Amino acid sequence: MENNIFEQETASKIINRIEKLHSHSANKWGKMNPGQMLAHCNVTYEMVYENMHTKPNAFLKFILKKLVKNKVVSDKPYPNNGQTAPQFIIKGEKNFAKEKQRLITYIERTQNLGEQYFDGKESHSFGDLSLKEWNNMFYKHLNHHLTQFGV
Repeated sequence: MENNIFEQETASKIINRIEKLHSHSANKWGKMNPGQMLAHCNVTYEMVYENMHTKPNAFLKFILKKLVKNKVVSDKPYPNNGQTAPQFIIKGEKNFAKEKQRLITYIERTQNLGEQYFDGKESHSFGDLSLKEWNNMFYKHLNHHLTQFGV
């Protein structure tokens, strides 16, 4: 994998990009401000590490696997201004510094747990994912939104 979020070098590069973000950074597209974007990116990790998002029922999970999964876990980049799942929509102001630190902590935790923890692990919405799919989901989402804010 070219950009492997489970490797220290890639995780460090992503964290360095996050560190360049400021509460007043302008977005190139979309409606979120930097604090909201960080909170939005944290949702992916909350679904892995926290028990705070309702899991989809069997029918909805089937639909998500058939209609959404490939867009999320493939190599193909996300389009700008794409659709967002309801639990990823962030409303109201967020504490920029808090959300930034939370995201960095999640990235470090993921990197420290390593590939073996995620290979074949069940995701919140899509069932079991391969290591490549987990990496694509984590890295592609972070890269998309950091690019959105020019970092």
